[in-house]
Amino acid sequence: MPRPEHQTYIIGDIHGRADLLELMLELIDAHIGGTQATDPKLVFVGDYIDLGADSAVVLARMRELQSDYPENVTCLMGNHERMLLDFLGDPTTRGPRWMRAGASETLRAFGVATADLEESAEYDAFPAAAHSLRRRLPKGTVEWLENLPLSWHSGNLWAVHAGADPRHRMEDQSARVLLWGHPEFDEGGRGDTLWIAHGHTEVAHPSAEDGRIATDTGAWHTGRLTACAVRPDGRYDFLQT
Repeated sequence: MPRPEHQTYIIGDIHGRADLLELMLELIDAHIGGTQATDPKLVFVGDYIDLGADSAVVLARMRELQSDYPENVTCLMGNHERMLLDFLGDPTTRGPRWMRAGASETLRAFGVATADLEESAEYDAFPAAAHSLRRRLPKGTVEWLENLPLSWHSGNLWAVHAGADPRHRMEDQSARVLLWGHPEFDEGGRGDTLWIAHGHTEVAHPSAEDGRIATDTGAWHTGRLTACAVRPDGRYDFLQT
């Protein structure tokens, strides 16, 4: 069973649902009190932005939580945060892909117009949008995003955004695999004692089996944000808004 050193809460993809984030924090607080956990850890698996309407609010809340509780809160990078950063670095090339992934909601949340991006067959509008977004992002946000870790671990429990290559040690995983997944990740167990908690791949119901804990329940459109509370003795509970 997964056995972190401290009681750990793995929180799935939020995707701009600030309302569900606040509800989840309340559920976690109640669970901590009910289980009398000491020094609990909260690990968010990434994808704070896109698809939902409140990406700006969610990012601000993530930064606040990590700043207020640096020893207890870890925010991992998701592939959507990676796409935002890639867009800022190369808007013409990276912009169309990010738009297909739900970027419009994030851009609008920061006051960036999206009509030209959605309608134009040419890509000349993307550099202007990237410039506008960079100006409107709160100070330090880009640097914070760039420094988000790709994984976290305690005991035999690892948390990543998307998945891992079962043929390689967790320490040797590539950034692409951790952010975008691996085709063999869901095929059986790893053959070791590790458990990997992740988001990225939407599931109807959260699960913990074969060394994997799936937490992405499509919060942005289902209204169900999921967390898995893993105790040092291997017991776990799923919390859901």
